[in-house]
Amino acid sequence: MKSNFQFSNLCGTVYRQGNVVFTADGNSVLSPVGNRVSVFDLVNNKSFTFPFQNRKNIARIALSPDGRVLISVDDDGRALLVNYRRRTVLHHHTFGKPVRDIQFSADGKYIAVTHGNHVQVWRTPSYLIREFAPMVLHRTYTSHFDEVLSIRWSPCSKFFLTTSRDMTARLFTLDPLEGYRPKTFAGHRDRVVNAYFSEDSKTIYTVSRDGAVFTWTAKLDASAEDSDDSDASAPGPSAPTGPNAIAYTRWGISSRHYFNLPATRVVCTTFHPRSSLLVVGFSSGVFGLWELPSFTNVHTLSISQEKIESVAVNASGEWLAFGARKLGQLLVWEWQSESYVLKQQGHFYDMNALAFAPDGQVVATGGDDGKVKVWNTTTGFCSVTFGEHSSAVSTVEFAKQGRVLFSASLDGTVRAFDLVRYRNFRTFTSPSPVQFSSLAVDPSGDVVAAGSTDSFEIFMWSVQTGKLLDVLTGHEGPVSGLAFSPSGNRLASASWDRTIRVWDVYGRSRAVEPFALNSDVLAIAFRPDGKQVAASTLDGQISFWDVDLGKQTGLIEGRKDVSGGRRFDDRTTAANSGSGKSFNSLTYTADGSCILAGGNSKYVLLYDVREGVAVKKFEISQNLALDGTQEMLDSRMVGEDGTPLDGGAPMGDESDLEDRLDVTLPGAQKGDLSRRKYRPDARTKCVRFAPTGRAWAAASTEGLLIYSLDESVLFDPFDLDIDLTPAAVRDTLAKREYLPALVLAFRLNDPQLIEACYVAVPPSDVRLVARQLPVVYLDRLLGFLGKHMERSVHLEYDLLWVGALLSAHGRVLRDRQGEFAAPLRAVQKGLGEWQRDVARITEDNTFTLQYLLDQSAKAETQSAMDVDVSA
Repeated sequence: MKSNFQFSNLCGTVYRQGNVVFTADGNSVLSPVGNRVSVFDLVNNKSFTFPFQNRKNIARIALSPDGRVLISVDDDGRALLVNYRRRTVLHHHTFGKPVRDIQFSADGKYIAVTHGNHVQVWRTPSYLIREFAPMVLHRTYTSHFDEVLSIRWSPCSKFFLTTSRDMTARLFTLDPLEGYRPKTFAGHRDRVVNAYFSEDSKTIYTVSRDGAVFTWTAKLDASAEDSDDSDASAPGPSAPTGPNAIAYTRWGISSRHYFNLPATRVVCTTFHPRSSLLVVGFSSGVFGLWELPSFTNVHTLSISQEKIESVAVNASGEWLAFGARKLGQLLVWEWQSESYVLKQQGHFYDMNALAFAPDGQVVATGGDDGKVKVWNTTTGFCSVTFGEHSSAVSTVEFAKQGRVLFSASLDGTVRAFDLVRYRNFRTFTSPSPVQFSSLAVDPSGDVVAAGSTDSFEIFMWSVQTGKLLDVLTGHEGPVSGLAFSPSGNRLASASWDRTIRVWDVYGRSRAVEPFALNSDVLAIAFRPDGKQVAASTLDGQISFWDVDLGKQTGLIEGRKDVSGGRRFDDRTTAANSGSGKSFNSLTYTADGSCILAGGNSKYVLLYDVREGVAVKKFEISQNLALDGTQEMLDSRMVGEDGTPLDGGAPMGDESDLEDRLDVTLPGAQKGDLSRRKYRPDARTKCVRFAPTGRAWAAASTEGLLIYSLDESVLFDPFDLDIDLTPAAVRDTLAKREYLPALVLAFRLNDPQLIEACYVAVPPSDVRLVARQLPVVYLDRLLGFLGKHMERSVHLEYDLLWVGALLSAHGRVLRDRQGEFAAPLRAVQKGLGEWQRDVARITEDNTFTLQYLLDQSAKAETQSAMDVDVSA
């Protein structure tokens, strides 16, 4: 059993906080998800999550203009410098203070970062050279009297605008200019959210939180009304020209505009210089487009009931990306056609359960918000959401065929969903209202069973008729787990009454001998062969029972393994903490040799069943913003009286009225939502193995984590710093290095060069080259083959390539069939055309040969007749 599972993707959560960013080509959008960054490809309809993690939730991200360097900064100001294309961390850096904004210059050579009421400009480090200290400070700029909120560079990268809580915006120069002091743009009555340059840099726009937009232009008359920067020296004419014209311009307000939306504040803005469009997101969930400088309202739409935290526009100005923090929404809107390009939302509260479809390509999740969502593991997107439940969903299960999905909820219903027509076609209820905490579906998909927490009973229904078939009684505590055997004739149930019962579902006898354990049973699972059942208990043990003999065959002490992470208010280390030291979810591997267990901690354990030892320990999160991720007691965060420090008094948006309302309920178990800083627990509520056995998923606090044996991070061993020219490719080909030459030709993306390298490979080396081809170039080669087969005359040679690629990379093509669907269709089309051509030629040759044979026989017959006549 392989245990080298690596983090593959994060589904179930699309946006948490921070800013969303478009790539330079505008086809992908980057969204911070907790302490990770997810990338959504809007053209190819797929997504991935970077494998790195920040120490805390990400506050700001920035992508360089060339798309090679990504910077993610967490709430404490700790940053990660990442190679975007290789998805690897280059450097760790600490800015020392929380960062409100970080921006690359237009030429990508500098990085401007807010640092309290200062601004720091750093030189962009190289992504090719490994340096000990790659971050070099260029200058620190001081002029504001309060915290700086945003930074915007000019198109020439020589100047930048900053806005602050002191209700002003200021203009700085990258390098010192003689006699220049930072220009101040004042006049707003609330904090300035953002400031922008126009495309020609002759106009500056400032937007404040109270909904005011000021347009600043050059004063043509020196005797005009002085601006607020009357004390700044401005040599030269009133409308200067040259490279430093922005600095020496005497700026003044040319027009004032207001949004005039009552009881609404501006939360986020962005500006597209090429089309002069200002995009504004408001606290009421409304966003609008205004054309500047005329301030013409182009479009207004309400996309959410909660405030929009972040907005971004792509390079073409066609797509707008919005992030809503409270609902966890990520929206991409095409404003010209008024249609959604992307509309994704995670679970509003915790994710409680998950289930893999039989093909392993689809995952269903259920959450505390009463929603059941279906996710595609290949693309990472949610395809459908069912909202029929009125309370938390406790368990979800697929039928064996994979076309029906069952869910149990605390609202007292079990629902069956048709995944072909996407509708709820059956609703199962009990005679008296109960809350269902567990669910099981027999292998045939005809019987569904659910266990209750109130009456301690197990209810069984017929899926076809919807009628209640039987009620199994005997447990004296809430039924915490149910599992059908693979044969379907046995049902195992676990309960808080410290027993396991195995029911003969179709037998006449209802006599059941319970298996007694030492503590409350939390989860249960059948081995794939149906001969063994595993149960986890509250004391941290996993016990294994032989179903036929009814005796215990093994025991794993997992209390020390699962323990990890201390809560923020704990005064002891994680090793001495008594909370969360048990497993609440179990699942066997496909071969039954190992078992995966997760519980109320940051660890997921993989155990060998026969030896009873931990094979591997997976840490699902390193986010210090969650409770239960720190191992040791940090005395710096404890006051003199021993009480934990919350990390300082809140300020800014947290002091708004809506953020100070007490919305807690007596007995709430999700934490005190009235606190300004609420820490969710790092825990795993459900773990499941994929049917293929090559991946497993965990429903955790941060979303749906998918770990896989197939590395989703594609490494290109030929992505090196070398001279990439057609001449270099031909030289490599002349040395008979066929694989490097083919890969370098793909990197140059020259069709003629690719075909030359492709044809040059000898038939005897095709299998070797195909086997060693990096997976990152597999789709390109298949796409080239599909086009080449349309005009190729080398039938056998192309067939040799197709067979070699399918045999060498068949598993990758099967597991990622959605990604390779287009090139495989092209290859299939070429093969189909060849088949028809060969069949037509064969038929023509058959008819020709038949005709020649007939003519030969006719000639022989005629000659024989002539001989007879002459005789």
